[in-house]
Amino acid sequence: MSNTVIKIENLSKSYLLKHQQTERYSTLSETLVKKTRSVFNSKNSSNKTVEEFWALNDVSFDVKQGERVGIIGRNGAGKSTLLKILSRIVAPTKGRITIDGRVASLLEVGTGFHPELSGRENIFLNGSILGMNKQEIQRKFDEIVAFSEVERFLDTPVKRYSSGMYVRLAFAVAAHLEPEILIVDEVLAVGDAEFQRKCLGKMKDVSGEGRTVLFVSHNMAAIQNLCDKAVYMKRGEVQMIGDSEKVISTYLKGSSANAEMNLADRNDRSGNSAIRFSSVELKDTSGNILAAFQSGKDAVLNLKFDRIKGKEIKNLHIAVAFDDEFGQRISHMNNEITNEIFNSIPDDCNEVEVHIPRFPFKHGLYTFSLYATVNGELADWLNEAGTIDVESGDFYNTGKQLPDGQGKFLFQYNFKLPSKF
Repeated sequence: MSNTVIKIENLSKSYLLKHQQTERYSTLSETLVKKTRSVFNSKNSSNKTVEEFWALNDVSFDVKQGERVGIIGRNGAGKSTLLKILSRIVAPTKGRITIDGRVASLLEVGTGFHPELSGRENIFLNGSILGMNKQEIQRKFDEIVAFSEVERFLDTPVKRYSSGMYVRLAFAVAAHLEPEILIVDEVLAVGDAEFQRKCLGKMKDVSGEGRTVLFVSHNMAAIQNLCDKAVYMKRGEVQMIGDSEKVISTYLKGSSANAEMNLADRNDRSGNSAIRFSSVELKDTSGNILAAFQSGKDAVLNLKFDRIKGKEIKNLHIAVAFDDEFGQRISHMNNEITNEIFNSIPDDCNEVEVHIPRFPFKHGLYTFSLYATVNGELADWLNEAGTIDVESGDFYNTGKQLPDGQGKFLFQYNFKLPSKF
């Protein structure tokens, strides 16, 4: 167990980002003229600026044989880039990695399988890539098929698999073909809850056999359940390495301290920008701005957005999703479910209020994500847009609180004897 199987020394990875320089919208004819000129004039062939972005910056740590290591951090922290380098998918810009043992990786749906080959053929292909002979693969074949639960589709090309089927088979292959090191990214989130529990159990078994597991997840409960060691990354750098409980605690405190409700500068978003969420305010029903919501008190979530000037907004659909401190989805609100779609928004309106009577969350820190469509097309999607603190309140008007560890939600109920008594 004292044997080091992964040694990462001063690892850095940079990418060159090109930005198009545009001062105004061009007509089609102007664009064609510019393209034609660029063929004959090299000086006009490019109007782009180049920015160097460091996805990883001087990362160093060791992983010992049999350790289960969780890698945590917000989106853009460099977690997936690190795993791709460890899996030899991309090369580092600086630094050195030493790996002792065969590596099996499960990074994203579509990686590692040939889409035209059947599930059966891909099992043998992946085994061969790991250096196993046909007899060794055949010995594990039945276990792989049973674990993946795709026996009926074993001779179907995997390009016809659903994402869930794909992940089940990919994980079964990666875990059962006896790699010394198993690397798993957030891709397990594609599977259902029962399959995720099954995978976590298998990863525990793998490490119990002396093999090593590296696991990236936003689900802190899964990290706590599986990993004895964690690495907290932020903006491409390692912030803390150690016992998973302590590292997760530091990560959650850091997320709270750095949570920003101003969203205008966030670039990690998707959509056509018909609207773009710009800020979020917590308010009471009188319009007073709050630092935190309180359990049992009426709450207003004020969502402000930017919009394209002069463009009409029709059929506005907005959703707000809440996750707990472990990254587990606990609630989802959207105006489509409540039949409150905004068919038309006034030209001077740039905000929507979400009224939540008697805020039902127990005290704690919650992360929210925002989603909006305009006329059926994705306008803005912002994962982990910010965090909301919830303070304890007298929800039941009794002066008593729900004990810690006894759920996340507060709701009204009554105990009564049957009417005949």
